[in-house]
Amino acid sequence: MSETVPLSVVVLAAASGEVDNIEQCLGMLAWCDEQLVVDAFSSDGTSHAVGPDSRVVERQFVNFSAQRQASLQLASYDWVLFVDADERVPEGLAAEVRERAGLETHAAYTIPRRNRIFGWWMQGSGWSPDRQLRLMDRRRVCFRSERTVHELADVDGTVGEIDASLIHHSYGSVREFRCRQRRYARMMADDLYAAGVRRRPMALVAQPLREIRRRLVEYRGYRDRWVGVILALLMAEYEWLVQRGLARRWRRRGLSR
Repeated sequence: MSETVPLSVVVLAAASGEVDNIEQCLGMLAWCDEQLVVDAFSSDGTSHAVGPDSRVVERQFVNFSAQRQASLQLASYDWVLFVDADERVPEGLAAEVRERAGLETHAAYTIPRRNRIFGWWMQGSGWSPDRQLRLMDRRRVCFRSERTVHELADVDGTVGEIDASLIHHSYGSVREFRCRQRRYARMMADDLYAAGVRRRPMALVAQPLREIRRRLVEYRGYRDRWVGVILALLMAEYEWLVQRGLARRWRRRGLSR
């Protein structure tokens, strides 16, 4: 058996709503050399639910990219695995991470997620397959500061693909989904505005319609039955919110001159 490299797992805890998830999440990460919980000053007692085997660092949340980049520096080891509090690492994934991280030439790896949304295990709609950059050598990865949501990273080297899946117990209700997507839409509108992107005249109509087609046809959302239809409509709403927010930001700028 090949010798493994030391590994830090980083669990990002949001400002609220993670206390019911964190204990079970960490319970499946005992195989890691370090368990680091980066807590955004949660108000629901998340930090108190963390066991003695984990290290907790409280850091004010600015945006997702900044939180991940800061976490890379806070970790004790160079190889880092990111896991969200509502995700679970099964034994097969743990074994594959141990067998491959730092023992191949790749600088980072994507991991597929099995997403459970509204009680349904997703089969399409953009949530399956759902590969995420989660395992990396922090010396060769940098998250882009200009992307505050749906973060992107620059990787100095090749990116491999882990085969085993990460389990994600995602949105439990439409209300929860809409609440989070409204927040993401505001952040995305900020990113686009900062990049100088202007809303096209027909985007308020065209973008939502394009998103419905993309989710149902290109991403085979029809395989997810009624859940796929609802998610296509909700993501169309998200696109509409992004375009409306972008237009408002440019309008405010024009009025302030």
